[in-house]
Amino acid sequence: MLKVLGSACILGGGMLVRYLHALERRREMDTLSDLLSALRKMAEEIRMARTPLPALLNHLAAGCGAEVGAFFRTAALSARQGRDLPATWRQGAEALPLSVDSGTALEELGNHLCGDEESICKAISLAIYSLAKDAEDCARRRPEEAKRTTALCLSGAALLVILLI
Repeated sequence: MLKVLGSACILGGGMLVRYLHALERRREMDTLSDLLSALRKMAEEIRMARTPLPALLNHLAAGCGAEVGAFFRTAALSARQGRDLPATWRQGAEALPLSVDSGTALEELGNHLCGDEESICKAISLAIYSLAKDAEDCARRRPEEAKRTTALCLSGAALLVILLI
């Protein structure tokens, strides 16, 4: 009976690992989606309304999820207090759950936020392109990656059960 209970715990652990991996992928996709939406709004506001950057960043934070909202609120606070916005932007981008390419694109955008309207809009367009490409790649790879992760977790748990019995 104890072996059956131990085997069930091991298999449950394997399924938990698979669930946590899927949760992390979903978190990355949600972050990409929030960032894409916010950056598109940001470009429109800069071009059309010419909203000051601290107010714009606060407005963007209100329409995003928790992680992206915190990222924009921190950047807005930094801009309002006159601190180094590119450095704050870079630190915030590193904390977001993004791939290396998306993180680099977002960090590069931070370097151009202190320029004129045209350079900011070009940098935002480049970041949007890079983030959209990464989101598309993630969505395309997602089913195959889910299958591989499930197979790996279940077969690893089953192998461990066999070795322990």
